[in-house]
Amino acid sequence: MSECVEVRLREVRARLGLSQEKLARAVGVTRQTIIAIEKGRYLPSLPLALKLAAYLGLPVEELFRLKEECKQF
Repeated sequence: MSECVEVRLREVRARLGLSQEKLARAVGVTRQTIIAIEKGRYLPSLPLALKLAAYLGLPVEELFRLKEECKQF
């Protein structure tokens, strides 16, 4: 399923000038978790995705998007 999700966390975090460490501490995870999410190796739980979005002041859909090819219902 992770191949169906476009993760934009890295670009948003960089645009805001946040380090991985600062973001990780703010949402209660390790820096390694943030790295894994940014590299697409790990999809966060819904509560973590919502925490990330809230901390960054964005809707969750700005950080995680379903790829077009996976939108077949």
